[in-house]
Amino acid sequence: MEKNQKMLEESSFSKLLLNLCLPTILIMLVMVIYNMADTFFIGQTGDPVKIAAISLCAPLFSVLSGLGTLFGSGGCTAVSLALGKKETARIKAYTSLCCYGSLFIGFLFLLIVLLAVKPISLALGADGDTLSLTCSYLRIIALGAPAILFNNVFANIIRADGAAKESMIANILGTLSNIGLDALFILVFSWDVAGAALATVLGNLISCCYLLYYILKKQPAFSLHPKFLSLKKEILLPVTTLGLPLACSTLLMSISSMISNRLMMGYGPVALAAQGVAGKIGMLLSMLAMGICMGMQPAISYNCGRGSRERMNHIIRSTGIFTVILGTLLTLICFFARNRIIMAFIDNAQVISYGQIMVLASIITGPFYGLYQLCQTFLQSTGKASYATLVALLDKGLFYLPMLFLLNHCFGVYGIAFTGTATLAFSLAAGIFFSLRWNAQLVM
Repeated sequence: MEKNQKMLEESSFSKLLLNLCLPTILIMLVMVIYNMADTFFIGQTGDPVKIAAISLCAPLFSVLSGLGTLFGSGGCTAVSLALGKKETARIKAYTSLCCYGSLFIGFLFLLIVLLAVKPISLALGADGDTLSLTCSYLRIIALGAPAILFNNVFANIIRADGAAKESMIANILGTLSNIGLDALFILVFSWDVAGAALATVLGNLISCCYLLYYILKKQPAFSLHPKFLSLKKEILLPVTTLGLPLACSTLLMSISSMISNRLMMGYGPVALAAQGVAGKIGMLLSMLAMGICMGMQPAISYNCGRGSRERMNHIIRSTGIFTVILGTLLTLICFFARNRIIMAFIDNAQVISYGQIMVLASIITGPFYGLYQLCQTFLQSTGKASYATLVALLDKGLFYLPMLFLLNHCFGVYGIAFTGTATLAFSLAAGIFFSLRWNAQLVM
């Protein structure tokens, strides 16, 4: 741990990029593959209705991820700040809280979904063609909710002292398991949508096993023991408030996706299937940008905690430049290869026709998304949760939803597809404004 802390204090940006961001980028690539696996293998059946059913479930799965982010992102930031201040007792209290908080929410999610799976499926936009498939997928995902949440939370928290490699290993184990089980359950056993859900749950369980091994055997600063569990405000508030911005962003994105899916279903399951495939391609760019920023989060938090403002600002500037360059290159690659990428998921003429424009809509913000994510990361990592939460609310709700209905009314199916592009411009401007304002006010 001392070696990791020395790296956060002294290493050059290129070394931080190699040691912190590269593992996190690989984690995000693994997560993209993880998210693509179900869609890819279901797509091999050639049935767009099954892809539509999985796409309808995605917002609720994102809700689960958002709940995990509350403890995962908040816990990672709180632990990083505590490490910078050498507050070892707080670290054990933070990690114990995140453990039992994630399990409690996971079991609560399980109970709600199992009791109301049909109304939830209908609310997500399922109809006569997709209802039974959507219900089947959600039931199995709900049974794995506690493991999914624990995995989401502690894959983030163990990065707090720079242990990005171990987080990467956990994600790779889960993803490889998911891919292998998807192939077995869908292509061999023909379990289709239910097989995809079961593969996702088992993949998360395998990741949890590795995380438990690392925390219990390799990381003495952390603790999962209930004796350290505390609901005192000095423990609960730092975790929840620091995790609130990204959690709000994820939850609002889930709600927005749910509404977008319902509107898109008005144009038929083929249009929704095309949007689902295009969204997976756009996810590649956004998740990589997020990986870079999340990778640098411990360095920003740690140096903020120890009062090294000059080093913190250097890390932020260098990260911004890197995200723009990488985002531009990836956008160009995805644009010129978009048809082949779509056909890799499903060889359906109607899906490809819709997908060409939808892919453009999902990748056009690639060069700039990293800057938006960096603003969020900076505000959260330095403890300004109120600004970070406001920026998230603007992007995923206050800007997005009015624009969604307006563009749907004016331009139909493609208006829905380009809503995210239109709103990012406003959200990025707000993020830059609040970041500059907070940086000028920041006293270390």
